[in-house]
Amino acid sequence: MFCLCCLQVNCSPYLKFFLCTMYVPVCTVLEEAIPPCQSLCMEARNGCEVLMNRFGFQWPENLECSRFPESGLCVGENRSTSDPQVVTTQHWIPGGHAGRVAGHSTTPTRQTDQAIIMPLDCPNPYKVSGYELHIGSVTIENCGMPCSGEDAMFTGRGYTYVRYVVLIAAIACLVSTLFTVMTFLVDMHRFRYPERPIIFLSACYTVVAITYIVGYAAGPRIACTKDDQSLYESEIDIGESVDQEFVVVQGTKHEACTVMFILLYFFSMASSVWWVILTVTWFLSAGLKWGNEAIESNSHYFHLAAWAVPALKTIAVLATSSVDGDSLTGVCWTGVSNIMAHRGFVLAPLCAYLAVGTCFLFAGFVALCRIRTVMKHDGTRTDKLEKLMVRIGIFGVLYMVPAAVVISCHAYEHWFRDAWMVSWLGTTCLNKNHPVPCPPSYFNGIEWSVPNINVFMIKYLMTLIVGITSGFWIWSGKTIASWSNFYGRLCGRRSTRRVVV
Repeated sequence: MFCLCCLQVNCSPYLKFFLCTMYVPVCTVLEEAIPPCQSLCMEARNGCEVLMNRFGFQWPENLECSRFPESGLCVGENRSTSDPQVVTTQHWIPGGHAGRVAGHSTTPTRQTDQAIIMPLDCPNPYKVSGYELHIGSVTIENCGMPCSGEDAMFTGRGYTYVRYVVLIAAIACLVSTLFTVMTFLVDMHRFRYPERPIIFLSACYTVVAITYIVGYAAGPRIACTKDDQSLYESEIDIGESVDQEFVVVQGTKHEACTVMFILLYFFSMASSVWWVILTVTWFLSAGLKWGNEAIESNSHYFHLAAWAVPALKTIAVLATSSVDGDSLTGVCWTGVSNIMAHRGFVLAPLCAYLAVGTCFLFAGFVALCRIRTVMKHDGTRTDKLEKLMVRIGIFGVLYMVPAAVVISCHAYEHWFRDAWMVSWLGTTCLNKNHPVPCPPSYFNGIEWSVPNINVFMIKYLMTLIVGITSGFWIWSGKTIASWSNFYGRLCGRRSTRRVVV
């Protein structure tokens, strides 16, 4: 009975695991249960026996450590021999993957000395019911990431600096894309296929820019939460409770975060699809000699692909509850806490869109070069064609380079996230201001790793620069003429009304 009190007090980080091996043994193909190692028993006893004696209790006879094997087939990490034999139910090595070994004796490698032989637990201030943290193939249940403070991954001046940079870039993106869309509305007949997808791409980035501006204005109120219904208190010492901290939102229970995610993710992916459609229409025009009317007659297929594909992916994210808050920008995205969601819903689609669009752009550019060669051979002037080729080339570079940089930043985040999570968890465990149930000895010898905040700043900046440069296509004398004609029509209508009156 007193062992239950010991578990609540957490007198030893090994007690819970030791009792589990005793009363809920490992399932194996052997006829007999695998006992705990003597070293595991000693770890649990050393931490709790003093406390038990203080209240008049003795260490139970049925848990006497001398009854358990020192080596051979046992559960735990045997440190009593020079060449230990170990069987672990589930161990996790920092920077590695979870493994299961059952029913066999194994000789550990050098990395086994750093193995965590107990399930990873969540720091008490960040325990949130229903949330999960993924580190490699290990999942920490009921745990969230801190939104701000000394335990958060991003703190200090760099955090504030990135938020200002994202705000400025979002405002510039909004101005550029709004001007592009308004220019289209002023003179719609000017923008025909294959150029019209640029307008829809700009419209998508208009919404993306607005979401980042709203995220900055809202601060942590959208991406972070402290919902009383989802929090539960943890007892660290008798009569002492832990104050809950704000954590990054996970799932679809927070309506504001879900709406923010839908707008940002849907229109971000739709802009990438419109980029692919733009390259396809250029290829149809230059490579297959399709006219404007022929391309426009198939525009309904373009719209179906541009809006349906992102919608299906957005529904898939919502169905799997993979929505996450982004405390750095105040918006909501996906794959922030789950590396698999990041890989499937962000990294893979962006790589596919860029690869397909680049192939079509390159094919169309090669076709234009052939046409230019034929025209020069026939003695035809190629000034307009060369000007078109330069504009296509510049616009392609202005999209592909930032898109490639964004993918590189996502790859960096994907590659090092497990190491960042381990370092964060270890730092929090070593923080004396936040009592935690995971022992600091777990993290001895770990190479601490923290994310480079400049990479994240570049990712957001390059994302919005694509929207800023999308207006490149309208930077010409025709745009000035379109606005002049529009202003003239407005003035003409006003003067006509005055004459009639």
